[in-house]
Amino acid sequence: MAIWLEDRGPVFYFQERVGKDGRIFKGMKFRSMIPKAEDGLGPVQAARDDPRGTRIGRVMRKTAMDELPQLINILKGQMSFVGPRALRPAEKESDDTSKIFSVFEIPGFEKRSSVHPGLTGAAQVFASRNLTREDKFKYDLWYIDNMSFWLDISLIAKSVLITFNSKWDS
Repeated sequence: MAIWLEDRGPVFYFQERVGKDGRIFKGMKFRSMIPKAEDGLGPVQAARDDPRGTRIGRVMRKTAMDELPQLINILKGQMSFVGPRALRPAEKESDDTSKIFSVFEIPGFEKRSSVHPGLTGAAQVFASRNLTREDKFKYDLWYIDNMSFWLDISLIAKSVLITFNSKWDS
C-alpha cells in the first residue's frame, strides 16, 4: 500500500532474469524505484543512493523487503532460497553506464547457471556491493563448489541478521 500511496505507480515490478541452465524467467519484486526508472537509460544496475529510488523503496532495499515477491518465483520452481543472484540477461554496471555486459559472456557462467538462482547467496552476503559482476561470480562459484544444507542454513541466518540490521543496501 505504501508503494502505491507514494506515487500512485505500480506496486510490483517484473524483470527478465536468468535462471537455471540459462533459462529466462520474469522475476517479481516490489517496485523500489520511480515508475519507468530505466526509460532512456536502458538496463542499469541500481547504485547505492540511486536517485531513481523512492522513499519507501530505499527502506525496502535496506531490509530486502523488495525481494519478498520472489517467493512466488521459488514456488514456481524458477528460484531457490539460496543460490547465485538471479541476474538480468544484459545490464549496464552502475559505475559505467556506457557498457552493457551480457551475463552469458562472463567466465564461469555455465557452472553458475547449473543451479537455481537464490533469494540469497554467498555473493549477496559476503561480497561488497562495489565488486564487478566477474568478481561476484567468484563467490557464486565458491558456493556451488561448497553447497551443503549447513552452508545454506548459515547463509539464510546471515541474511536474516543483515535484514534486521537494515544493511542490504549499504
